[in-house]
Amino acid sequence: GLFGVPELSCPEGFQEAQDKALQESEQLVQKACSTPPGPETVMIFDQLSDSLCRVADLADFVKIAHPDFAFREAAEEACRNIGTVVEKLNTDVELCQSLRRLLADETITSSLDPETRRVAELFMFDFEISGIHLDEEKRKKAVNLNVRILDLCNEFLTGTHVPNKIDKHVLPEHIRYNFTAEGNYLQVAGLHADCPDDLVREAAYKIFLYPNAEQLSRLEELLASRNSLAQLVGYDTFAHRALQGTMARNPETVRQFLEKLSDQLSKRTQKDFEMMTKMKMKLNPQNSKLMPWDHPYYSGVLRAERYNIDPGLYCPFFSLGACMEGLNSLFSQLLGISLYAEQTRRGEVWSEDVRKLAVVHETEGLLGYIYCDFFQRPDKPHQDCHFTVRGGRLRENGEYQLPVVVLMLSLPHSTRGAPTLLSPGMMENLFHEMGHAMHSMLGRTRYQHVTGTRCSTDFAEVPSILMEYFANDYRVVNQFARHYKTGQPLPKNMVSRLCESKKLCAAADMQLQVFYAALDQIYHGKHPLKKSTTEILKETQEKFYGLPYVPNTAWQLRFSHLVGYGAKYYSYLMSRAVASMVWKQCFAQDPFDRAMGERYRREMLAHGGGKEPILMVQGMLQKSPSVEDFVDALVSDLDQDFETFIMDS
Repeated sequence: GLFGVPELSCPEGFQEAQDKALQESEQLVQKACSTPPGPETVMIFDQLSDSLCRVADLADFVKIAHPDFAFREAAEEACRNIGTVVEKLNTDVELCQSLRRLLADETITSSLDPETRRVAELFMFDFEISGIHLDEEKRKKAVNLNVRILDLCNEFLTGTHVPNKIDKHVLPEHIRYNFTAEGNYLQVAGLHADCPDDLVREAAYKIFLYPNAEQLSRLEELLASRNSLAQLVGYDTFAHRALQGTMARNPETVRQFLEKLSDQLSKRTQKDFEMMTKMKMKLNPQNSKLMPWDHPYYSGVLRAERYNIDPGLYCPFFSLGACMEGLNSLFSQLLGISLYAEQTRRGEVWSEDVRKLAVVHETEGLLGYIYCDFFQRPDKPHQDCHFTVRGGRLRENGEYQLPVVVLMLSLPHSTRGAPTLLSPGMMENLFHEMGHAMHSMLGRTRYQHVTGTRCSTDFAEVPSILMEYFANDYRVVNQFARHYKTGQPLPKNMVSRLCESKKLCAAADMQLQVFYAALDQIYHGKHPLKKSTTEILKETQEKFYGLPYVPNTAWQLRFSHLVGYGAKYYSYLMSRAVASMVWKQCFAQDPFDRAMGERYRREMLAHGGGKEPILMVQGMLQKSPSVEDFVDALVSDLDQDFETFIMDS
């Protein structure tokens, strides 16, 4: 069976696994309601969460990645059914009372350890978001809003990918071949950001981002419904609700962070735009005004021209085997952890090229399993991601339930003459995803509700981004990057060149992220919104980005992150700031420092989401960082390391 779950040897098994989980959850609900308040109440809640998550998390992965449609469909159905049950449980008054009794009794709460208390509060937070504390009528309204929001999210997400059609005669003949023809129409399915022809990029931008009335009304209803739900359950705005329990804690801090970062970036961003404009003048003298469709393309051209970083030069040094050896060696030196390939049983994996790794600590033994689904295959989604399939927790019998995760990448297969070779970007992504996997393995909490990466969004990316710093350090790369044919190490100047090239136009790239994050905050801030979502986009773009808004476009209708990261798009920037501080203070001097590795495990990885994120950061940095510290960390990363190197290259 999939992942060693016996029921899942066929798609029908999902029904069986789901029925079993629902039966178990009914018994646990009764047990929770009849148990006197105490630490056991929290244990029962966590068991309840575990019994449902074990099916839902697994199904979440299978519905996206399984090559067999029947499996995907069965998993989708299981996700829906378990989701409905969770919604019901979150509005179960009697179940909530059992937790409320515990949290209301100060004698009991003061005797709980901090992790148990935090987990109890997090469960309570889930109840309150569903409006449990409201009267019957308002509670019904909250449930209906939750259901409506879920539907709108799915519809909006689908709408972000739908191509736009245009009569082919509108476009000059010589660029039509760039788009898919359908009778008399051309389909524009993306921004064609890498196309060297300015006209193709301009056409794609204006056509793909042309406003669609249905998608616009979905977005408006989604934002209004989120706001209504947040206000119904007692928050000023949806952003206030979404940011509870995060590192930032509230929208005011996020606003400060984004505004200060934007101020610090503005001069550098202007310089970047000037460089891009010069490059555009050189290549296209008739039309040298820099537009939004130019930024990704010309920053790439500048990097390629100034630093010869053709991926083809690097790939031979990054065979998949060498990269995995590098990770193994790094984890072994920093954390005393090794990765071992393990034989899978029949039906355990969904594709024969999936590899299973056992994660083993030198004294603690087996910590968990990572399934590596690394290779391209038809119908496989192209995103690189990390999935928790089973969370770790301390079982009732005293044994530890081992975490199981999947890492999904889209690497090319090996050929007859060469192993799988990774571009520098793929290698960095592998390290990034492995950072999430280690968080899952080492966030060995007592409760699965807060295990591993189940923590606040703005902290979850810290361990993965930190791994990118290791992947860009010559001392680390030099341990594993060898030419697959000759065994020659990757020359140091090639690594320096790669690192410096990433800093070119990095201010403008970061400024774009600040703009997206600011837009997301405004959309989820005070309602009713003062203007239409498109007018807000135009205003925010002028304030936080600097390249002009293009009339008759509505980029926000393609902003798919509004679904999964509503009011939290800033998280990636804040996580990067923390990762940068941790790298500079703890690992830049010696990336293999075991004592630092242990401190990192103890202070940041070990707690999962069982401790307030800012306290974990304080424990690691041994100080409480301010908003200014976050901004400085991001901006100082943009500085060129050594001018001599520019001369040299």
